[in-house]
Amino acid sequence: MNCVKSGMKKLIGLLWVSPWYKCFAGIPIFLLCALSATNLWAQTNSTFILTPAAKPEPRINGPRVFGVRPNHPILFTIPASGNRPMQFSAKPLPKGVKVDAKTGRISGSVAKPGTYTLNIEASNSLGKASREFKIIVGEEVALTPPMGWNHYNIYGTRITQEQVLTQAKAMASTGLINYGWSYMNIDDGWQGKRGGKHHAILPDSSRFPDMQQLVDEVHGLGLKIGTYSTPWVESYGHRTGGSAMNAEGTFERTKENIPRNKKQLPYAIGTYHFWDNDARQFAEWGFDYLKYDWNPIELNETKAMYDALRNSGRDLVYSLSNSTPFETIADLSQVSNAWRTGGDIKDNWKSLKSRIFTQDKWAKFARPGHWNDPDMMILGVVGWNSAEKWPSKLSSDEQYTHMTAWCLMSVPLLLGNDISKLDNFTLSLLTNDEVNAVNQDPLGKQAIVIAKEGDIGVMAKDMEDGSKAAGLFNLADDGSQQLTLKWSDLGIKGKYKLRDLWRQQDLGIFENEFKTEVAQHGVVMLRLFPVK
Repeated sequence: MNCVKSGMKKLIGLLWVSPWYKCFAGIPIFLLCALSATNLWAQTNSTFILTPAAKPEPRINGPRVFGVRPNHPILFTIPASGNRPMQFSAKPLPKGVKVDAKTGRISGSVAKPGTYTLNIEASNSLGKASREFKIIVGEEVALTPPMGWNHYNIYGTRITQEQVLTQAKAMASTGLINYGWSYMNIDDGWQGKRGGKHHAILPDSSRFPDMQQLVDEVHGLGLKIGTYSTPWVESYGHRTGGSAMNAEGTFERTKENIPRNKKQLPYAIGTYHFWDNDARQFAEWGFDYLKYDWNPIELNETKAMYDALRNSGRDLVYSLSNSTPFETIADLSQVSNAWRTGGDIKDNWKSLKSRIFTQDKWAKFARPGHWNDPDMMILGVVGWNSAEKWPSKLSSDEQYTHMTAWCLMSVPLLLGNDISKLDNFTLSLLTNDEVNAVNQDPLGKQAIVIAKEGDIGVMAKDMEDGSKAAGLFNLADDGSQQLTLKWSDLGIKGKYKLRDLWRQQDLGIFENEFKTEVAQHGVVMLRLFPVK
């Protein structure tokens, strides 16, 4: 798989030196070369799809548990794959909650704290599926890692309302919504001047002419929507921040080249704070997620925005960015739902590799409602602020490694690509329900490295049902390697049934150990079930 890109280069080179350079397979060379890189990559990559095609019968995917605070609005779409039309039900529903039978959208609110266990069902002309689902009313939200999209890795700071809506529509039309992908998050670049009834940050009307309309349209698709801010005077993208050096909060972009992350204005917290104003506006619009971006991240301003969001009347997942200090994560994790464990990721092997065997020290802080975040995903078509976009520079095997590691580590799955240009290979990476289930497991354990020699190692985690999930990673540059998963490293004994999660195939019953070949920069992802 990792030879795909080099193979494409050789093919293109062959075309130009061929005596049939004027025509190849009946296609003029100039037309062949006019094909976009995205299409070529999609056609080549489709060879390496491991995820079986979705069945037409209903299958319920996504989280098995949902957290909401008392009297706060519920927005949850039952994620179910299979042929449409489909009918949905959920019983017994707590007082104040309803389900739309045609869309599967659960809405309403619950006043009384507690755990409400439902049976959710999806049915079509070919059959039905059901499973247990819990609504937990209390102080914790984001009981499983958020799954969704953030605009930054595709649009940088050049984002518009139309682009966000296009991506939201693609999230629904591609069927990703049916696998639990739900958040559509706006990053830096939306902010205009401060004003309105809350004296909060209002959108740049040249880019976002009607924020309320956008939020309503995204919610109307059965999805959720997030926004971005910073406690600084000026954001990384030179937009209005959550504080100011004047009481009115008037913002003027700096004209000087001032270093960031050094507590130097305007990339520092101003004298006048407006987080309560902004939180009220976010909640009134109906946002469901906030990325709060600055460095160094300190407890006082973190808790101030946490309290402002908590008192806004709406649940917003609260995500800290970037490079959260490990020294204070015990305290910071109490007042946030997710936190970046490093800087920005790029779509290359070096950047990805640096995030795989290095997250163990953070593991003890991961738990339902609170998640480590090694950054967004670099799958599909990306491009940041560049006018020209491109397919991820990761090879096929590296992309399997990326998705496997993020799912095993129980971290937020936030796409950073152009969803409207998904190829079949990328779609297959994102719609493997058995792989996604490892990320969404209610136990919320982060996988850790249980065996390692150089750049070859095994990561594993406990699952709520008593099984184990494991990934055998070959991060080395020396070709295919044989890896061994040892029961002694897992802390188990006896016979276990092993399942290949990417292929969704049972491998048989094994005792003591399991050996397999793993491609360069690749992975084998397994689930182990005890044999009774």
